[in-house]
Amino acid sequence: GTYFTVSFMFWYMGMIPDLAVLRDRAKSKIRKTVYGLLAVGWRSANSHWRHYQLAYLILAGIAPPLVLSVHSIVSTDFATSILPAWHSTIFPPYFVAVVFILSLAIIARKVYHLENLITLRTIDRMNKIILVTGSMVAYSYIVEFFISYYSGNTYERFTFLSRVIGPYWWAFAFMALGNVIVPQLFWSKKLRTNLVFAFIASIFINIGMWFERFVIIVGTLSRDFLPSSWHYFKPTIYDIGMLAGSVGLFLTMFMLFLRFLPMIAIQEIKGSLPQAEVHHFNSEQQSGDGGVN
Repeated sequence: GTYFTVSFMFWYMGMIPDLAVLRDRAKSKIRKTVYGLLAVGWRSANSHWRHYQLAYLILAGIAPPLVLSVHSIVSTDFATSILPAWHSTIFPPYFVAVVFILSLAIIARKVYHLENLITLRTIDRMNKIILVTGSMVAYSYIVEFFISYYSGNTYERFTFLSRVIGPYWWAFAFMALGNVIVPQLFWSKKLRTNLVFAFIASIFINIGMWFERFVIIVGTLSRDFLPSSWHYFKPTIYDIGMLAGSVGLFLTMFMLFLRFLPMIAIQEIKGSLPQAEVHHFNSEQQSGDGGVN
């Protein structure tokens, strides 16, 4: 609940000035009313900006530690069990490192012609972050395998060996390919700034992150302490439907957001525009001319 509340407030507050612009430029009475309610009386007054910047700064400071703490706590829930490979505190890096935002950014950049806002420099920096987090995950994998070997615990050794050469070896291969090998290709600046490669790589990394959860949960639960309890999991049509439906629901909500709400925060990009463009942009705002994409 805390995670959702802070994320929603951070997302919504960033749009308030832009919602006011949409309210002022809306030609439909319905849209004007809806955007007016969402803009909560924003008039670009000095006091409005002062309170807005303070609140936005506070939420920006709260959000990153909250994300790290929530994902870390969720991941260490596994450590409370006695199952081999779960009784560990090294899971947090697995659950924090994500790359899905890169896939969405490249799609939005191409479809909505945002080349001047989501530049190749932006993509390059995002890929550098992926390289760092991918290296963290690769290091965690190596440490995890070393600990299982060094501990001398027969069950731990068997579980990790089963991940590599057991019945779910193919899931481990997808995980290693997406989370370890592909991110290391971003050492090359030429590949980091190649949009086609970056998009394909982000898809592979997303698949690898999904298979990481599959390996952790299914791979461990399929082979318990008793061989009589061993079972090979085969997803049913309902399992596949829930997975496909969750992806479809998210993409639908994302497309609706791009359709009806501002995807780029005006107040965040005005400071990075050339001065001539800022004056032109301000004159458009005052006159009400020009569209808001």
